[in-house]
Amino acid sequence: MAGAPGPASPQAPLLVACALGIEQVALRSGRRPAGPVRVLRTGMGPRAAEAAVAAALAPGGTPGAAVLASGFCAGLAPGMHPGDLVVAEETRDADGVTPCTGTGLLVAALARAAPGATVHTGPLTGSDHVVRGPERAALRATGAIAVDMESAATLRTALCHGPRPVAAVRVVVDAPEHELVRIGTVRGGISAFRVLRAVLPAFYEWHRSLLLPRR
Repeated sequence: MAGAPGPASPQAPLLVACALGIEQVALRSGRRPAGPVRVLRTGMGPRAAEAAVAAALAPGGTPGAAVLASGFCAGLAPGMHPGDLVVAEETRDADGVTPCTGTGLLVAALARAAPGATVHTGPLTGSDHVVRGPERAALRATGAIAVDMESAATLRTALCHGPRPVAAVRVVVDAPEHELVRIGTVRGGISAFRVLRAVLPAFYEWHRSLLLPRR
């Protein structure tokens, strides 16, 4: 990993990475923030996320951007519901652990952007496949509160291209008591989509707050 996360420069944009077209549509169709925010669709899975983020941060792209991974996830903790928000304190996968930047700032910004949504904080773990049944319980036993396929790879790749703020915010679409068969065909998928539509201004607020001078 290339050093600890550092502050973004005042001109640095925010790169929000998501895997799926439906996630990109949700993020882009909500209220747009005033600042420079790019929503990047990476494709599904950790290898696709690595390649897309590396290309986006290369010279000629947005090499100085802060990076935030977003989209849907599977909740691991009992009592989670579709539409709940997960703010990662760190991301984990087989390649290591990446601490996230400004978790408290994100939680506060999300409370304003999506009032009424439940926000969970804790470790977000990565997988290279969709997690179901007993495997969900095994991941929960590690202390993780949610799982997705791209966040860990996205943040690790971002830091390999230089120090920068990184974070991950996911919306629960699938939970232990609410397993989803197909996104968008049941109420849980619709609830998650609506919450994801609301969060982009909170991401911009997080990014802007990191640029303010510390007292």
